[in-house]
Amino acid sequence: MQGLHLTADLLGCRAEAPLMTDPEVLRALCRREVEAAGLQPVGELFHRFAPAEPGGPAGVTGVVLLAESHLAVHTWPELGGATLDVYVCNFGADNRERAEALMQALVLAFEPVEVSRQRLQRGLPARAAREPA
Repeated sequence: MQGLHLTADLLGCRAEAPLMTDPEVLRALCRREVEAAGLQPVGELFHRFAPAEPGGPAGVTGVVLLAESHLAVHTWPELGGATLDVYVCNFGADNRERAEALMQALVLAFEPVEVSRQRLQRGLPARAAREPA
């Protein structure tokens, strides 16, 4: 198994942007961009949290399960921040470009002032995966 795990920490996002607080808006964005990237959604869950302060904005966590692995998004409108997590395996096909396209589209949608990205190659070489540990 081989895979690519991309993460991004976003700062300076507009707290009042609907995708920061509305699970349906975030769900629609994630589904649209997953499909635009050529990945296959197989399940999802989006949850809005209670506000950190009464009357304040409430963050959202969303997960889209993919045939290729997953997308996870967490928002903190009270901090103007969000985190993105895209992991794809490359078992049946090379999905690296799809993962990169999905991540880029999501980062652009949040319009952050600052982005910190991480990229991790995951998995074992095919030969090592068959050998006993």
